[in-house]
Amino acid sequence: MKQVEAVLQGDRLALSRLLSQIENDTPAGRQALDRLFPHTGQAHLIGVTGAPGTGKSSLVNQLARHYRHPEEGVPKKVAVVAVDPSSPFTGGAVLGDRIRMRDLSGDPGVFIRSMASRGSLGGLAKTTAGMVQAFDAAGFEIILIETVGAGQAEVDIARLAHTTLVVEAPGLGDDIQAIKAGILEIADILVVNKADRPGVESTVRALRNMLRLAHPAPRVFRHHGQIEVLPAAVEETAREPVWIPPIRKTIATEGSGIPELAAAIARHRQHLEKTGDLQRRERARLQSELDYRIQETLVAHWRQSASQEKYEAVLAQVVARKLSPAEAVAQLVNGSAP
Repeated sequence: MKQVEAVLQGDRLALSRLLSQIENDTPAGRQALDRLFPHTGQAHLIGVTGAPGTGKSSLVNQLARHYRHPEEGVPKKVAVVAVDPSSPFTGGAVLGDRIRMRDLSGDPGVFIRSMASRGSLGGLAKTTAGMVQAFDAAGFEIILIETVGAGQAEVDIARLAHTTLVVEAPGLGDDIQAIKAGILEIADILVVNKADRPGVESTVRALRNMLRLAHPAPRVFRHHGQIEVLPAAVEETAREPVWIPPIRKTIATEGSGIPELAAAIARHRQHLEKTGDLQRRERARLQSELDYRIQETLVAHWRQSASQEKYEAVLAQVVARKLSPAEAVAQLVNGSAP
């Protein structure tokens, strides 16, 4: 396919058209992704998630600028995938993240793509993974994925990204809110943005206390009658070191703390490579996508073969509370529906 060759050669127009095909889930887009897949696996996928109002877009903008204009080293090609929520009433989306990223406009080494969630839960759109794959094949070394900002349900990004940043900000709720969001489960790095606001130290303290609960420090135990203490946080286990999410304070509107955050991201990448977690995460990510594709294909095949009349009849029984959803599924799948 000429389009695939053009994307591999860095043609931005061809890439833009392909991204539209992927987002619309067209047969041409799916075929192109199949051909591009052998060329993927090189990019570092960085997810940025957090509650609305924490400054995720501004933070992504500053990170992209840092990677394009590093104090040391060679500039990297950066792609940004920004997912905006779709209206449940009109189906439309503002796609306004690019307004906050005007500093990146005109840079040939940066490609920003906004997309609507189109009703998907978990912070990402259905075709986000396909877009990321296209950017990876096109040679972008850093791919920043900004999620909707759905809050507590936003866990899909942890399955897609190699490094997940969870962004908090002072004054957006009580300290327990962060625990409810499950950040300890998905965060590789905790970012306290808008660090010039009052209450930033309280937010950092709450996050640090939560990390201590998850990774008690220090651990004391008795060995051959002697009290021994293991150092806290990053201790060497029998096989590999444990990664404890660091906390970084930033002021994205001023670019403050961005180099330190980028350094933490680089250290996490090194940790993944050293311990083999990078391969494990990539395997889990591909397994998740494979399972999703299998589920999607099986459901589509079943809907094609199933009688719409039988489906409607069973649905009517569910609505009338004569059948539970589980019983209805068993009847439809087993072919015993009336």
